[in-house]
Amino acid sequence: MAKPEKAAITKEDGDVMMKVASFIVDRRNLFFLLFGIALIFCAIASGMVKVENLLSAYLPSSFETSLGLDLMGKEYTTYGSAKIMVSNIVYEDAKDLSETIGKRDDVAMITFNETPDHYNNFSALFDITFKYEETDQRSLDGLDEIKEMLSDYDIFVSTSMGNAAAETIQKEMQTVSALVVVIVLVVLVLTSQTYAEIPVLLLTFGAAALMSAGTNFILGTISFVSDSVTIVLQLALSIDYAVIFCNRYKEEHENLPIREADIVALSKAIPEISSSSLTTIGGLVAMMFMQFGIGRDMAICLIKAIVLSLIAVFLLMPGLLMIFGPWMDKTKHKSFIPQIPFVGSFDYFTRFIVPPVFVAVIIGAFFIQNHCPFVYGYTKIETPIKNETQIATEMISETFGDSNFVAVNIPAGNYEKEKRLIQTYLSCPEVKSAQGLANIEAMGGYCLADKLTAREFSELLELDYEVSELLYMAYAVNDKNYAKLVNGISTYRVPLIDMIMFLHEEVDEGYVTLDDSMKETLDDAYEQMNIAKKQLQGEKYSRILVYLNLPQEGKETFEFLDQMHTMANKYYDGQILVIGEATSQYDLQKTFSRDNTVVTVISILAVLVVLLFTFKSAGMPVLLIAVIEGAIWINFAFPTIQKNNIFFMTYLIVSSIQMGANIDYAIVISGRFMELKDKMSHRDAIIETMNFAFPTIITSGSMLALAGISIGLLTSDGAICGIGQCLGRGTIISILLVMFVLPQILLIGASIIDKTSFEVSVPLGIERDTGLMRIDGRIEGQINGRIIGEVHAVVMGDVRALVQSGNMGRLEASDLNPEEMDLLFNDDIKKLEREAFEENKDIVSENSVSSETAAEEGFEKTDNPGQETLENPGSEYSKKPEGRKKNRNGRKRHENKKA
Repeated sequence: MAKPEKAAITKEDGDVMMKVASFIVDRRNLFFLLFGIALIFCAIASGMVKVENLLSAYLPSSFETSLGLDLMGKEYTTYGSAKIMVSNIVYEDAKDLSETIGKRDDVAMITFNETPDHYNNFSALFDITFKYEETDQRSLDGLDEIKEMLSDYDIFVSTSMGNAAAETIQKEMQTVSALVVVIVLVVLVLTSQTYAEIPVLLLTFGAAALMSAGTNFILGTISFVSDSVTIVLQLALSIDYAVIFCNRYKEEHENLPIREADIVALSKAIPEISSSSLTTIGGLVAMMFMQFGIGRDMAICLIKAIVLSLIAVFLLMPGLLMIFGPWMDKTKHKSFIPQIPFVGSFDYFTRFIVPPVFVAVIIGAFFIQNHCPFVYGYTKIETPIKNETQIATEMISETFGDSNFVAVNIPAGNYEKEKRLIQTYLSCPEVKSAQGLANIEAMGGYCLADKLTAREFSELLELDYEVSELLYMAYAVNDKNYAKLVNGISTYRVPLIDMIMFLHEEVDEGYVTLDDSMKETLDDAYEQMNIAKKQLQGEKYSRILVYLNLPQEGKETFEFLDQMHTMANKYYDGQILVIGEATSQYDLQKTFSRDNTVVTVISILAVLVVLLFTFKSAGMPVLLIAVIEGAIWINFAFPTIQKNNIFFMTYLIVSSIQMGANIDYAIVISGRFMELKDKMSHRDAIIETMNFAFPTIITSGSMLALAGISIGLLTSDGAICGIGQCLGRGTIISILLVMFVLPQILLIGASIIDKTSFEVSVPLGIERDTGLMRIDGRIEGQINGRIIGEVHAVVMGDVRALVQSGNMGRLEASDLNPEEMDLLFNDDIKKLEREAFEENKDIVSENSVSSETAAEEGFEKTDNPGQETLENPGSEYSKKPEGRKKNRNGRKRHENKKA
């Protein structure tokens, strides 16, 4: 018989969640409009999000690297530069190319010589500096033209200009995202029960993903890591929510029409999905307490993405189910996921073997993963694929050696101190070379900071001595050094770079006239010195570039950085900052030990609190967390054994996500087993539990694992690649543990869980009603007897019960379909009651009450407790004589109708 379209849930229903669900479903067109507006905005805003590509930008502001980067940004000018290696070329041809490049108008200087630093094994290395800043498009255009000029050669280019790395990552993640969509589609087809539910799930997630990308605009700037992996991880972490709601809808639709099933399913799914998301969010919250700011950045982006996924599931998906509901009915198919009773049987028969083995394994894994080879830069990380920049850097490094330099920032103004500090550094075997204004060779054998007299300056530039002397006098006046004018200008010494700058200024202003040849020489010298000065000297600080014979990271490197501070402090009393890749990685190492402890403790505590109140047991959360934390230790024992370097940030992020997301698998199994263990034997309970949990775990777990593996295989960035590899492997380990270890732990730990259970005292909302009702949900109370469990029923009688979830509401005669009427009134006596009920439904509802309020309402005990009568069906109370007038009238109408 066709189901009536009349709603079985009325607006008079007192359940708040039902009212909310009814509003959402019935106002679906409004939500379609709101989502449409939001999606248009987000599609536009997603292209306006700023992305930070430097990990060092997320170091705490008090760290040396952050202070140094801020200082250098204010004090110095960074010109565009590039290293270009040309392979398979003889020295003479390389020298010709160097001269040709050096003649370009946009090239300030090019360094090339016959030393092994620039020509080795038939390969030439050109160090090019442009006349424009590295952010100037003219520098990028100049580099492109040089590459085009060298297109006939085998060239490898390494440069910090432009966003080549960011563009490469973006392209790679687009490929990963497309692959993940295919993976999700395949998994949904295999795990779905109707084909038409797939577009519902994809549209829901697509909307959530677009909103997540667009709302990043509100955050201003996000890290390249967050920008790359948030969408993929959002899909893997939150697709469960849509699947849970969809399964609820299909379950309710077995007995209810589309609209009613949608409403009831939504009212049940909102609290269920919200509580499920808390464990994932709890794990992510831990990252917000990291000193390294990229953790907070990722946590905010991922938590926002999960919240937006919840919003899409709760507000958009109900409307989509209304649209696709009829198609879902027409496209049903058999589930492709098999039952797995053999897993439950294996778990039961190994319950005394697996737990002790697991304890031994995780203890070993704990000690092994403590020696995981963490690194703090990219130089020691191997990725499955390499981009052009990585290939070029490796080729240059293999041919000419690594280039590891740091910038030592010192107070400006004293070239003598600077020169002595440079000599101190050069005396160290760890230093390859050191360069500052005090030791850069300029012209005539002099260095830029060497002090010359007027005569020496005139001889250097072939300038008349009288002109040179006048120039020195003008400089003294400009420098307010009047004593030199009195004591004699012949002994006055001025740094070469300062005098060249001053002479150029005087010529430009017309105070000094030079012949064309001299002016050209001066202009060339000024241009070279001006670029050097802007790069090495600011208003308050100067910097020395120190090239090290050490790798960018390692104990020896970090110890020598401390020695560099000690040596500099002898001259500058602690007013120095050493900045470079090595110092950045040294600072990252300092944040790791603290962040590791904080993330581990907070993620465990956050999940523990959620589980504590979910299971109302102190033992259960400990067991579940032990399993997932064990999975994390086993996960990071693998790179230790394989001796694969892991970027430190990978551990912090993956451990948080693995704890927050994979714990859901353990919750599904534990919750089902605790529900069944008292209803059947433990063996049957665990078999039924694994059959029940397997579809959920395989759906969510396979998506997260395959998404992680895809990121790990198709990304060239060391940090992102590591996150993908470890997350994919960790999810697989978690799935194996919750299927083949957790059940055994639950079987032997059931008594511990029971003994540590507790009840939370809360005010009980006792529902009391008598008459005809529909009950949907878990209740505890009396329906002509005591009942506890999931109830989906129409009841005619007295109900006094606690509705733990779901709803209970009064029905009218018109709310029942003919089939339900026939089943409810299926004998001769009840047919008379049916006629009376259809004629006057108020007879039952107005004259029947619960036992709890009998005395207050003027009821008295009947002679035949429990006898069903028309006036008082199923109750042991009836109205006192003074209150029976309406009852007698009802009986009279009933008797007249019977006659």
